[in-house]
Amino acid sequence: MRCEVIAIGTELLLGQIVDTNSSWIGEQLALIGIDSHFQIKVGDNPDRIEFCIRQALNRGESVICCGGLGPTQDDITREVIARVMGVELRRDEEMVAKIEALFTKRGRVMTDNNRRQAEIPIGGYAIPEMPGTAPGLVCPLGSKIIYAVPGVPHEMRDMMRGTVLPDLHRRSGQTAVILSRVLRTWGHSESGLAELLGPRIEELDIIGNPTLAFQASGIEGLKIRITAKSENDDSAEQIIAAEELLIRKLLGDLIFGIDEQTMESVVLKELRNRGLTLAVAESFTGGMLSTRLSAIDPAMEVFRGGSISTLIGEGQANEDLAIAAAERAKFEFSTDVGLAAVAPNADDNQLPGTVYFGAVISDKQYSQRSSVPGDHERMRDYSVISVSNFLRKTLSSG
Repeated sequence: MRCEVIAIGTELLLGQIVDTNSSWIGEQLALIGIDSHFQIKVGDNPDRIEFCIRQALNRGESVICCGGLGPTQDDITREVIARVMGVELRRDEEMVAKIEALFTKRGRVMTDNNRRQAEIPIGGYAIPEMPGTAPGLVCPLGSKIIYAVPGVPHEMRDMMRGTVLPDLHRRSGQTAVILSRVLRTWGHSESGLAELLGPRIEELDIIGNPTLAFQASGIEGLKIRITAKSENDDSAEQIIAAEELLIRKLLGDLIFGIDEQTMESVVLKELRNRGLTLAVAESFTGGMLSTRLSAIDPAMEVFRGGSISTLIGEGQANEDLAIAAAERAKFEFSTDVGLAAVAPNADDNQLPGTVYFGAVISDKQYSQRSSVPGDHERMRDYSVISVSNFLRKTLSSG
């Protein structure tokens, strides 16, 4: 079965919003065995949207329209789908009441134009999941199907997971199960990982199942996706688990997590398991590390706080500077562990991107010199995950 994705909104064409929805939808379609050969962006123009939908249905059996379901004049996805189906829109008064209840729950008054969101093409129906005020649509058209979901990412994902993907899977007649697991790595290039895994990839090319794919994800690391196809969940999970074990033997501690884990979540979990608390000192990263840690641990049960300063231990050697900063953070916040990421001294002729990490765990001191790529902003980003990885590996080494 083939499914095309149409992202709707002039703001996408102008570059005011980056279309991450289509890539996420494409990834989910692949995981249930649905082919998606085309993804299209189109502005808020009824004729061009209609052309794209008709073209998609000519090429395949299904299409997902993403965006254009709001209450304003340029939200025209509902009207265009009705035109393609050759039917009128019908206002669902129960849906009007549901939308109004959402406004009331949020302490707001629903304006009259929001009633447009309750208009549904005759023959179609609203998607049950409704995290926002824009209902999604399922619109059968003979043997084919049109779905419409909002452009707001979390609303779109709820509807995709709850209704669209299960419905597509059912319609496709797929009996096999396709599962995947993502291994997250840090500390090696994509080409370096490909070289390390080269012999295994060649073997899998012959075997055919499971498969491996790489995805570079910036400061979230390089991802290795294992995808397995089998007759049920248990056997697919067994295939994935066996492949993960092989990859871990090849890559060792380059792998820091799986699936949705981040470096910060992994480090905080390890500290929690050991009964340790953490404080950080930052100069080069300017509070970015503290922000990411506190987002995961808002109650500050493990991460107790951080300080930002450009004048920590002036005159010291850089390794000593990083350790002194970590020691000060540990003392200031009365924690078991202090961690620091600091820039070189002004009089130190270091290459751009040089940064020093320091850690104090109980009474033991550790330091590392690192080099991070890119412009100033990217260097700060990479320093955040690099210093977290430094602490992860320091903890695991004992």
